[in-house]
Amino acid sequence: MPAAPKKARTSYTCSACGWSTPKWVGRCTQCGEWGTLTEASVTSGPRTAASTVTTSATLISDVDSHIAQARATGISEFDRVLGGGLVPGAVVLLAGEPGVGKSTLLLDVAATAARSGQRVLYVTAEESAGQVRLRAERIGALSDGLYLAAEVDLGQVLGHVDAIKPDLFILDSVQTIASTEVEGAAGGVAQVKEVASAVISVAKKRNIPTILVGHVTKDGSVAGPRTLEHLVDVVCQFEGDRHSRLRMVRAVKNRYGPTDEVGCFDLGEAGIVGLADPSGLFLSQVNMLVPGTCITVTLEGRRPLALEVQSLVVPSSLNNPRRTTSGVDSSRLAMILAVAHRHLGARLMDADIYVSTVGGARITEPAVDLAMLLAVMSAVEDKAFPVGTIALGEVGLAGELRSVQGLARRLSEAARLGFTRAVVPANSQLNPIAGLEILPARTVQEALERAHS
Repeated sequence: MPAAPKKARTSYTCSACGWSTPKWVGRCTQCGEWGTLTEASVTSGPRTAASTVTTSATLISDVDSHIAQARATGISEFDRVLGGGLVPGAVVLLAGEPGVGKSTLLLDVAATAARSGQRVLYVTAEESAGQVRLRAERIGALSDGLYLAAEVDLGQVLGHVDAIKPDLFILDSVQTIASTEVEGAAGGVAQVKEVASAVISVAKKRNIPTILVGHVTKDGSVAGPRTLEHLVDVVCQFEGDRHSRLRMVRAVKNRYGPTDEVGCFDLGEAGIVGLADPSGLFLSQVNMLVPGTCITVTLEGRRPLALEVQSLVVPSSLNNPRRTTSGVDSSRLAMILAVAHRHLGARLMDADIYVSTVGGARITEPAVDLAMLLAVMSAVEDKAFPVGTIALGEVGLAGELRSVQGLARRLSEAARLGFTRAVVPANSQLNPIAGLEILPARTVQEALERAHS
């Protein structure tokens, strides 16, 4: 009997995020955008039949693992995030806000690889070749092995890959390249899928490590369909404040290494430089006695970073006194102030309170609760803590102190930086650390007394 004809049905796909539904709706329930659903015809039933195998399956014990070993880029902080370097055939997606320094970092990576004897192809779709050349001159990224092309057509991009046969391929950016074989403007769901699939296919077949630059949306997520993050091997987020020199690269997906590593960079006029020890950016005058300040150690991935929390408490003539924060969570500060009022007797209802971090760092983890509390109380009492004091611990609403994750690693970093006293929760299990006096405290009242002792 002849095979039954395949039934065609109608589906509606969101052009912003790729979500599909059998019925048309005005607003996408996945991303919340209005008027982005377009009609598409879908044929039910299997469309692909089994074909003749051209390459037989191999026993896993017979697979050569040396071809998949990571190769260092020469940028130590970037290698730290990647898990040792770029794996041949791996595709890395580097996403970040406009102007954060993605292109500058990758141009430095490209030049470093070219100086080591590799052929590097850098394709830019957002700038002209002359603009990229000027940036390369400014940051010292000129090299004879670095090839530059300004293209927006996917076919031309793949043609450059065929002609140059690079050892490293960088595409800036995946949302600005379009294929003439696919309908829609560059950056749409269909175009991004086509561009990413074509580039990934070439990278895998030829074992070319590839880095794609990606845009982000207003909420910080990668723009385009979610399948883009599933297709690539590594997804890195490039983070940083426009008013701060510090930049951080964080791996949120990594098939070849850990996802809790963070690379720190200093972005300046001469380019971007890796920071093996970035704690100095977050400390002002460590050896000065200044009321309203307290030092703590936060964890960015596996990396401990010492930073300073500053507080200013001044009388207010307003009915609703100000509570202004920079770099810390405002709701967390409100809880800290309530605990200080209830358990330490601090009268803060008629005072303006300002709390900030040094160097533009942003901290949200509970481990900095105690440092915020002590900084506020130091400002209220107008009394500084002894030199070399740090504070670590989560503050509970009952005024108790709770242990924090990675405390031993934090204290080791504090001792390395020269701190001599550490106020920590009393229930923490710690081994003695040379040069560092541990001051355990069960409550916020005990912590304040230990810090002043």
